[in-house]
Amino acid sequence: MKIGALDLGERPVLLAPMEDVTDASFRVICKEYGADMVYTEFVPSDGLIRDAVKAIAKMKTSDEESPIGIQIYGHIPESLVEAAKMADRAQEIAGGHGCDVIDINFGCPVSKIAGRGAGSGMMREPDKMVAITKAVVEAVSKPVTVKTRLGWDENSKIIVDLAERLQDCGIKALTIHGRTRQQMYKGEADWTLIGKVKENPRMHIPIIGNGDITTPAKAKEYFDRYGVDGIMVGRASFGHPWIFKEIKHFLKTGEELPPMGVVERVELAKRHLELSLRLKGPVIGVFEMRRHLSCYFKGLTDFKDTRIKLVTTNDPDELYKVLDYVAERWGDEELRGSTNVYGI
Repeated sequence: MKIGALDLGERPVLLAPMEDVTDASFRVICKEYGADMVYTEFVPSDGLIRDAVKAIAKMKTSDEESPIGIQIYGHIPESLVEAAKMADRAQEIAGGHGCDVIDINFGCPVSKIAGRGAGSGMMREPDKMVAITKAVVEAVSKPVTVKTRLGWDENSKIIVDLAERLQDCGIKALTIHGRTRQQMYKGEADWTLIGKVKENPRMHIPIIGNGDITTPAKAKEYFDRYGVDGIMVGRASFGHPWIFKEIKHFLKTGEELPPMGVVERVELAKRHLELSLRLKGPVIGVFEMRRHLSCYFKGLTDFKDTRIKLVTTNDPDELYKVLDYVAERWGDEELRGSTNVYGI
């Protein structure tokens, strides 16, 4: 699968952009475990053009993460265009690797974003969405991609027609989450319309499917059934970043890897913590690891008190000691299947 000149190989598996999840340390871990491409957290266009420190910091990437997409969102056309230009120059503005792709977020369903017309809120204004996309494509040199949903609600699943219009704007790939905005993340993702977009003979850009890819077998089934060019994994990676390795192995061999043991998970958690501390320092590095750490060990028996320590300990050295205790206390316990925080 190619996004412009960027070649991701056959049947790539990508890490979805997720706010408060896909920070730099998590992206590196996912890359190390086989993700073919990763994306930043959502970068607000208004924050970028105001030179907000936090927004600019989200654009800082590293060569370890490449290829990587910077995802921008907003509802004001002029702001999105300016933000895209800044993302195009991310290496100069924020330092690091910069980006290989600029992705426009027309898919986020949360009220604080969609409610003001950004993210999947744009599904109610497809003409505006298309106009913004065209303006962004014309303003930057990097390949532009779009991530969106089936429609606003059950009565407005417009994605088949919309996909053609977005392609005509010059985007180089389209990711479709198989739910409407009104569904949020409830119910089962419907890939039927994703398949119809892919089957459309007028479509020639890569189509990436997203939604409910929770196991290696399901990834293969959806590749085979719907013919998508790539698959994007979101919530199932949280607390389970090795899912990319599992999926790639299954796609290649048809066999499942054995579940990762507790000791291995402890070593991975330490590696993740080390990255977070290096990239963000001891205070923020520890604080932002809390959303990840306990999820590595979901399902262990009698783990409540230790989980509390993982999410309340502030000193990095003490945190490493807690992780050592996890390996010593539960090292022989078996964990089967996904252990991510969403339980999927």
